[in-house]
Amino acid sequence: MATRKTSVFGNGLVWFGAAVSLAEILSGTYLAPLGFSKGLLSIILGHIIGCILLFLAGYIGGMTEKSAMQTVQLSFGIKGSYLFALLNVIQLTGWTAIMIYDGALAANGVFAAGQWIWAVVIGGLIVVWILIGLASLGKVNVVAMSGLMLLTIILCFIIFGKDGAGAQASGEAMSFGAAMELSIAMPLSWLPLISDYTREAEKPVRATAVSAIVYGLVSSWMYIIGMGAAIFTGTIDIAQIMLKAGLGIAGLLIVILSTVTTTFLDAYSAGVSSEIFSEKIKGKWVAVAVAIIGTVLAIIFPMENISNFLYFIGSVFAPMISIQIVDYFILKHRYDSRLFCVHNLVIWLIGFGLYRWLMRVDMIIGSTIACMAITMVLTLVVGLISRKGE
Repeated sequence: MATRKTSVFGNGLVWFGAAVSLAEILSGTYLAPLGFSKGLLSIILGHIIGCILLFLAGYIGGMTEKSAMQTVQLSFGIKGSYLFALLNVIQLTGWTAIMIYDGALAANGVFAAGQWIWAVVIGGLIVVWILIGLASLGKVNVVAMSGLMLLTIILCFIIFGKDGAGAQASGEAMSFGAAMELSIAMPLSWLPLISDYTREAEKPVRATAVSAIVYGLVSSWMYIIGMGAAIFTGTIDIAQIMLKAGLGIAGLLIVILSTVTTTFLDAYSAGVSSEIFSEKIKGKWVAVAVAIIGTVLAIIFPMENISNFLYFIGSVFAPMISIQIVDYFILKHRYDSRLFCVHNLVIWLIGFGLYRWLMRVDMIIGSTIACMAITMVLTLVVGLISRKGE
């Protein structure tokens, strides 16, 4: 039986839903101390860089028809990819919990029914999304995305219609390089997921391009809404922003729908990543389990600040995709017939440590670009040397 392929439009809708997220809005609020002009520049530059990487990762999956973690095998070997699959499942479970927590907190701020109740409601809807399945979500996504588009446009007009343009928010000082990192980190967090969707596309190159462009534009928009809300309304509390904007029930719908459409992708891809460990594992049921675990974690633990989590994701996946890009596009190397590619694993470990060290250095370009450039050069040099030795 042939696998049902997804359309370019369908992929665009999926990534629109990924970008309309409370986490994106919250990340934008962190940039407010820079002021609107510098903050806007950091958002645009960071998303251009992050989404180019997102496209390249999705392109590899689309052209090879492999899931994200299967494409990792090309550079790190069959069992070498297990490390990244495990880290990916952990980060996706963490994202699921964070998103449900943020959604429940915001929903309860708009309509106080109890935070744990909203966590259960959101978690239950995510499970429904998973059970419907990616290929069958077309009509549901059209309705959900149309509603989100309308509501976020209204929210945007209300926030930016306020007096105070050009104001600078108070708060902890942030360098331009750190702001760039936060802007790059969000699209970077989707790198180990995008191939799970582009591999099933009818037209993989177009679908990947549309996915990266739609995500980049809408994610930037969400960052700008968050930053603008923090500057012009004086708060980073999402619920308060909704209430000050006078959205009420409409704001509640934004919170719930945006949380479900984004977090579905996290749980779904956690399931897909888990399948690499054994053919007996059914990704759909792992995804359901991740949604349930995320709901429980969201009820038990506080998860207000996600910036350190974003930096950790960057340190893991920036060097990983650097190695993949050089191997696939330049060296044309494949290691998926081996159990491990030791030299690439060592290069990744160096890149991971380098990223963590560079975070302490205030550079205008941020640590991601510097780390990736050095990792790519190392991969290229070692790859050429290993080719001569063969």
